[in-house]
Amino acid sequence: MSELVLSDNPAARRFEAHVGGVLAGFAEYQLTDELVVFTHTEVEPAFEGQGVGSAIARFALDQLRGSTRKALPVCPFIKGWIQRHPDYLDVTYGARPSHAD
Repeated sequence: MSELVLSDNPAARRFEAHVGGVLAGFAEYQLTDELVVFTHTEVEPAFEGQGVGSAIARFALDQLRGSTRKALPVCPFIKGWIQRHPDYLDVTYGARPSHAD
């Protein structure tokens, strides 16, 4: 796979991944003053199974670090990704704090 280029496309309200100039996938969102509501994630069939969806999720959630907004994952993919990567709970709205001993 060619280089994966990740970006925020605010006009389309989505985070995007391009490979070789071709749209490989995206995560749509809606914004409120306090939240980034992730509503839908899609990876083009030609790019499935290559980590595109995970790269989009990580990139999108990394954008929330240091911001005042939290992620509200309505999309099952983003929600599942966060569950598998608990280090992103700090940017997730309503997530229970970690109780590490």
